[in-house]
Formats: sequence, C-alpha cells, structure tokens
Amino acid sequence: MKKRLLTSLEIVLVLALAFVLKILVSDYFFDALILLVACFAAFETSKMFTKMGKYNLTYLATFFPIILLVSNLVGMAYDATIGLTFTLLIDIALIVVFFGIAFLWTSFNRKKSLNEMKIRKVSKEITLTRYSFNKAFNTAVTFIYPSFLLMFMTILNHLDSLTSTFANMDKFGGYLSLTVLIFMFLIPIFTDTFAYITGGLIGGKKLAPKISPNKTIAGAVGGTIWCVLLSVCVYLILNAINPIYTAFSVAGFQFWHILLISLFGSIICQLGDLFESFLKRKAEIKDSGKIFPGHGGMLDRFDSYIFVAPYLLLAFGILVLVI
Repeated sequence: MKKRLLTSLEIVLVLALAFVLKILVSDYFFDALILLVACFAAFETSKMFTKMGKYNLTYLATFFPIILLVSNLVGMAYDATIGLTFTLLIDIALIVVFFGIAFLWTSFNRKKSLNEMKIRKVSKEITLTRYSFNKAFNTAVTFIYPSFLLMFMTILNHLDSLTSTFANMDKFGGYLSLTVLIFMFLIPIFTDTFAYITGGLIGGKKLAPKISPNKTIAGAVGGTIWCVLLSVCVYLILNAINPIYTAFSVAGFQFWHILLISLFGSIICQLGDLFESFLKRKAEIKDSGKIFPGHGGMLDRFDSYIFVAPYLLLAFGILVLVI
C-alpha cells in the first residue's frame, strides 16, 4: 500500500508539473508527456497481444505515436487551411499506410518470418501471406488502440488554437483547453477512487465478474455519482477565478454542461477500464507492465483516458458549436 501511495504521488506531481509548464511555458511540454504515455501504452499493448497469440511488430507499434503526434501538430498549425477533420483523415490514412508497411516488411523478410512461424508453431495451413496480413492487422490495431485514441489528448491540448474548426472558440478567452484537460484527468481519478471506496464499503453484486472480479455495481454507481458531484465542485472553483468566470459567462458555459459531461465521461472511463481488463484476461496477465510500482504498467494507469479523450473532444466540440 505504501509503495502504491508513493507511486500515486509521483504521478500526480508529474501531471501537476506538466500543467504548470503548459500554462507558464508552452503547450508542447504537455504534448511530450502525452507522447511518452502513448509510446509506453502502445508497447505494452503490443506485448499483451503477443501473449494472446496475436503476433505483431512491437517496434512499429511503439514508434507509431510519434508519427501521429507530428501529423496532429502539423494539422493543427494549419487549422485555418485544412481543418481538424482533414487532420483526422490524415491520421486514418497513416494507419492504412503503416498497415501496408507492416505487411510488406513481414512478407519481404521471408526467411525470418518462416522461422518465426515455425518457432511459434503456427498452423501449416496458414501461408506466409496470410501470416503477414494477420501480423500487419494486429499491428494496425495497436495503431488505433491505444495510439490514435490517446492522441486526441494532443488535440485537447491545443483546443484553443482551433479557431477555424470551432467558430465560437474565441468566446472562451483561451481557457477552454486548460479546462478540458483538467476534467479529462479528474473524471477518471474521481471515478476510480470513489468506485474503489464505495465498492469496498458496500460490496454487493459484481459488475463484470468474468472480466474484473473486484468491481461491483455499487462501486460503479458510487464512482459515477461522486465524479459528477466533485466535477461540479471543481467547475464552481474554476468559475470563482475572475478571468475564467468572465470567459465562461460570455460563452454561456454553465454547470449543467459539466454535470452531463462528467456523467457520461465517468461511464465511458469505466468502460475503458473494463476493456483493458478484458484484454489482460485474454492475455492471462495481471498487469500490462511494471513501470509503476504497485500500479502496474502505463496502460493500467491510462486505460480510462483512451476513450475519454475522444469523447471529451466530441462533447466540448458540440458545446462550442452550439453555445
């Protein structure tokens, strides 16, 4: 428990430093943190897939977040001319292109691939071409989960600059990106913490016993309720800061927006947690890695954010367009 608490403190301090550097120096420090998270998470996912028998190219899976980050940063820098939609389409095109690269790489390394198939006792009915396709497909899945989904965090990090994509962005006075990132990190933290506490105190029927035997329905409901309540409290605290209050008032941004966003965000982050637990069950492992003593791997700590990041872009994007 002591080791777990110390690791939690270290994670919080790193996140706090990233926020400070974002505010005082540059958004790119936060991009660097996101890239680090995505590369480690992709590496762990690749290794987990291998344990399932879904062989893939680990080095390509680990490297791909760098490609996506560059694509997103270039796209957002030219938001006025190409827009966010085109940037996301480029990301999808890159996934397809690197799927092809993975396929050709495995196919052309014929001797190595055939030896690999022999060592892994791949069925003789599977041809090299089929094996290459399967390996490339599995690698491409890691491009999407977690890399592509986590890279939505970079878009949230630069949300204030997307004034061409979101016509009403100027109303928020440059505070929307910081606000979204704060809630992106707090929603999973509030949910996980109070789901653990509520589930431990009340117990009761299991939420998904075959996937995650320790999670209870009471914990899931309690985590969501507390997440909504605390998120509204955080909004009220932020709203007490005069520049933010003025910007949100002009934009028509109100507490019930946060109430709804945190409600669905809490549910989505729990689904993300369950999905990663499902993958670990299939791989027959307890943790995705060992980078965080007492916590497991990077994917274990950031599994909730994988689905929350694109959800928040959609949710806040709709609000910006509607308000």
